[in-house]
Amino acid sequence: MALVDIILRLLTIGGQIMIIAVLIAGRIRTRLKIAAIGLLVSSMAYIINSSGFAPDAGIPDMVIDFISVSTTIWAWVFGHELFERPINKKILTGASLILFLLWASANLSADGRWLTFDAIRIVSLALIAHLLVIAIGGRADDLVEKRRLISTYLPLLIGLQVGGVLLFELLYGGHNILPAASAVNASFIFLLVLCAGSALLIAEPEVLVERGYSPARKYTATNLSPSETVLHDKLIAAMDEGQYRTPSLTIATLAAQLDAPEHRLRALINKQLGHRNFSSFLNGYRITEAKEKLSDRAMVDLPILTIAMDLGYGSLAPFNRAFRAETGLTPSDFRKSAIDQN
Repeated sequence: MALVDIILRLLTIGGQIMIIAVLIAGRIRTRLKIAAIGLLVSSMAYIINSSGFAPDAGIPDMVIDFISVSTTIWAWVFGHELFERPINKKILTGASLILFLLWASANLSADGRWLTFDAIRIVSLALIAHLLVIAIGGRADDLVEKRRLISTYLPLLIGLQVGGVLLFELLYGGHNILPAASAVNASFIFLLVLCAGSALLIAEPEVLVERGYSPARKYTATNLSPSETVLHDKLIAAMDEGQYRTPSLTIATLAAQLDAPEHRLRALINKQLGHRNFSSFLNGYRITEAKEKLSDRAMVDLPILTIAMDLGYGSLAPFNRAFRAETGLTPSDFRKSAIDQN
């Protein structure tokens, strides 16, 4: 069983190296490429670290162990980049710092070493749980059909594999795992790598390549079929009437209001209007109106929170993120610059 474990781990590492080569050579979004390579390298470190042929002590052991601990951080970042969700820098910084301090404590002090590693696993489980929430919760907003499919099975695979390993180690300890259990773990990792490699090879370019447009940019549809023309005109009319200001507006709700199948509306906004997420489509209208209001001297005393709420945002934070992503400025800085120029 130990030989099977070693063979599976070597095959997995070989597969990961091949995927890294494809990523480096491919025309993939830079941030997604970095996150994917980070995840693959850190998971390779975990495969080595959790095997019987890992170094037992010294600097190499500490380096491999440190990279291994960062696996869930990279998985969390990769999920955000794949689904193009804004990364909460406070969560990223806080989780990274906590994991580093726990890792340092475990390596600098023999007392309570395994208790400290249990704390690392608990933090890692929390990150994986949050990744699943991001992937599944954001599926309704996603307009790219192939990515919607990926968001269904890839997070489940990652959650089952990584979460299963972490739970197993929490229950039985990571320092005394039976060879049979180690082989099963290696098998799951190997299958996950195969699935990830397959997803990479069959994924449509729009899922992975660099975007050539701004999230809030408006597009002009061309070469529409008769049914697409009718739906397009109904959509634009609804937006011109201010439908985008509706709080918590979803594509399902909008499709029902337009009396159109949701999948056709998704395809129209994605394929013809160039948006990958429904929130991006809404922000195209919302941020445009926000810039008009912030530039208006007659509205100089109108609170930014009021503007955000009037445009359909539930709070100030998502409005600030969307506005900064489009303009590179905070609403306050934009207003000051616009009023000064006028």
